[in-house]
Amino acid sequence: MTKLQHLTDQELLQQCRQGQANAWQQVITRYERLIFSIPLNYGLTRADAADIAQLTFTTLVEHLDRLRDDSNLGGWLATVARRHTLHHLRKHKREAVGQEKDIAESHFLLNTPAGDATAYWERVNWLNQGLELLDQRCRQLLLLLYFAEEPPAYEEVAAQLGLRVGSIGPIRGRCLDRLRAILVERG
Repeated sequence: MTKLQHLTDQELLQQCRQGQANAWQQVITRYERLIFSIPLNYGLTRADAADIAQLTFTTLVEHLDRLRDDSNLGGWLATVARRHTLHHLRKHKREAVGQEKDIAESHFLLNTPAGDATAYWERVNWLNQGLELLDQRCRQLLLLLYFAEEPPAYEEVAAQLGLRVGSIGPIRGRCLDRLRAILVERG
């Protein structure tokens, strides 16, 4: 372990203010996983998460001199990452949410050879059976997000299901994981 790894956040921030590159690298190493995970938990792609992580660390550079010495750096960075994520979601109105990625990269997408109607309807039936085995909240959420003619904004989904907007991405991920497990089990 390097000497910097033993420093407190406040000591690292002080060294960052003095322009010490090793301190900056230690701050990034210490918090990059936390920051990167926040946009992913909201359903954004890895590329979007990387952009948000970069924005978050840029914001830290811009506000470095204004941070109090007793600031909780991890909490501050998480809040900044969350704000950038929510801004991204509002700006892109669900365009950037990995909807296609979640289902399209899954083995249970309704991919069938062109013209194979029987295989297509077998997969539709298989998917419907899997959805029926989910709890009501998961089933409603996935139907709204992936099977509505016009996918609603997260704000609408939150209001309809009585959820917080920020909880939809993580709940969606857990529901998709449950659905995948059910479908794998059902073969």
